[in-house]
Amino acid sequence: MDDRKMLRRGLIGSVFAALCCFTPILVVIVAGVGLSAIVGWLDYALFPLLFASLGVVAQALYLQAGRQGPSPKPVIVGLVVVLSVFLIWMEFRFALRVSIGAALAVVLYGLWLRRATVSG
Repeated sequence: MDDRKMLRRGLIGSVFAALCCFTPILVVIVAGVGLSAIVGWLDYALFPLLFASLGVVAQALYLQAGRQGPSPKPVIVGLVVVLSVFLIWMEFRFALRVSIGAALAVVLYGLWLRRATVSG
């Protein structure tokens, strides 16, 4: 898969997960098809999906930058796991702050990659 497709799919996944986490879109859909019992468990899947999608975006940005050296993939996977476990452990108390912080970190990482590529 090329880096542009990867970036696009990561962004789509991130937006979808964010919309489902922070708006009642998925709750209405799930309730509409008669699966209201799983509504309480949606966050356990949606936040890891959000962080994984942001990780895909970060990896795609790295690939687009054409950087040399070791891949950041192990670090990205580790951060996805740590953030997911942290939110579940904290019972989603800081979900909005952590999610915004993760998205901001990906944006700053992309800017840093772009700046390092242009100047290097």
